[in-house]
Amino acid sequence: MVQKSALYYFSPTGGTRRVGSAFAAAAAQSVRELDLGARDQTPEAPACDLAVFALPVFGGRIPAPAAEKLRSLHGSGTKAVTLVVYGNRAYDDALLELNHTVAAAGFEILASGAFIARHSIVPQVAAGRPDDADLKEIRDFAEKVLKKIAGGDSSTPAVPGNDPYKPEMQVAAAPISLENCRHCGKCAAVSPTGAIRVSETEVITELSNCILCMACTSVCPEKARVLPEALQSGMNQKLMPLKEIRRENEIFI
Repeated sequence: MVQKSALYYFSPTGGTRRVGSAFAAAAAQSVRELDLGARDQTPEAPACDLAVFALPVFGGRIPAPAAEKLRSLHGSGTKAVTLVVYGNRAYDDALLELNHTVAAAGFEILASGAFIARHSIVPQVAAGRPDDADLKEIRDFAEKVLKKIAGGDSSTPAVPGNDPYKPEMQVAAAPISLENCRHCGKCAAVSPTGAIRVSETEVITELSNCILCMACTSVCPEKARVLPEALQSGMNQKLMPLKEIRRENEIFI
């Protein structure tokens, strides 16, 4: 194991953090976690032996707010591992975009991976993942990275993807609040872009700021935050065929 690791993660519904935490815990004696989704907080430059970056895939890209925060870092040659996490469809250009972003910030990328977690919009897809088999693969991947470090190999692996990247996902509609909403404000607190405002009588979501991360639906204690019926139905129709497919994790080292 290395002594210290810094885990930079963006995980609105928890799956990406679980993957990143599993890797970092297997690779380092101590792990400091830094949440790229914490609004109005600028992440600190790493003081560690290994930086781990774990981001979800949104429409084949990495989330723009997280990418913007990564650009503010100064890696100064710190060794890094990049991870993207997706809901069983495809990761398209996300891993390549993440690697370009991390490398441009001055990190030395030793390995990369694409891992599966439950889909945030259609949770029946990849339900239960990462599961025990996935977590074992993540730990095995960490062992491979440690062996690479011990061997003095600093090569950067090639990863799939296209540059120019595919266009960013266009958000057609934002989550809404149902009548059982208690206006507690938890949805507004977790929105990484500040897209939600809550008063005593209403919840307002600015579509232009919403990135469809589903953090607000995940945190709502009353299950009162949902997608509009037409959008949820369309996503179900598009993604439900993936329910019976077990997509395999991929590593690049």
